[in-house]
Amino acid sequence: MFAIIGLVVLLAMVFGGFMFTGGDIGPVLHALPHEMLIIGGAAVGALIIGNSGADLKALGAGLGKVFKGPKYKKKDYLDCIFLVSRLMKSLRVEGPVALEPHIEDPKNSAIFAEYPVLMKDHALIALICDTLRLVVVSSGTLDPHAVEDVMDNTLKTHHHEVIRPADNLQGLADALPALGIVAAVLGVVKTMGAIDQPPAILGGMIGSALVGTFLGVLLAYGMVGPFANRCRQVIEADAAIYHVVKQIIIASLHGHPQPLVIEAARSNLPHANQPAFAEVFDGMRGK
Repeated sequence: MFAIIGLVVLLAMVFGGFMFTGGDIGPVLHALPHEMLIIGGAAVGALIIGNSGADLKALGAGLGKVFKGPKYKKKDYLDCIFLVSRLMKSLRVEGPVALEPHIEDPKNSAIFAEYPVLMKDHALIALICDTLRLVVVSSGTLDPHAVEDVMDNTLKTHHHEVIRPADNLQGLADALPALGIVAAVLGVVKTMGAIDQPPAILGGMIGSALVGTFLGVLLAYGMVGPFANRCRQVIEADAAIYHVVKQIIIASLHGHPQPLVIEAARSNLPHANQPAFAEVFDGMRGK
């Protein structure tokens, strides 16, 4: 919603301010489609050259995040705490044999089935199951610090993959001013080929060429750059849920008491989605 509002404000202030100061919007609108074809086409071509099909698909999903915002809400973080805590309790009380069916086949697990929103995040479920599989296979003899190192590497790899759309958008934003210059230079070349025309016509052609520079800078710093920044914010906000998983598993493996495990997970969350200690504690007791 805020992205759409921002776009409306941006376009209204730029073009409205231009007209308010006496500018004629006609020539700008006349040149806009042609300049956009050159700049936009070059931008799309550069993205295709520099990325795989999977990266381009992820870029489209990244643009969707700009308008949708973070997918995880406060309830989802609570559910994540409950889910992982229940699995760790099963490991502690019932033993590895009781936990193994849940982590080997989470789709058919009665525990995982209670959290359908979390089940849609395959990377999250894989992090939980793969880590606990290590613990089960080792019969609980693994050093918690070794498990933490493995989880850190997994989170680092995952973050490197999911942040690529934001990086690609930022790279595109950095390139757009130069692509605007390309369009402007082509406009100047076209103007020089019509140097025998009257000044009024030459002025219009030069003005059209300058629209290319204007459009490249506007797209870079007014749209694509902010899109990249927002995409990065959303991705990093959603990444907090993976760290919740890590905190609960590691704190539990260290043998910390339940209140400390809860606090380790809860305190890792941003304040906007951070549940109160009582909410977590009461929820785990079934209240």
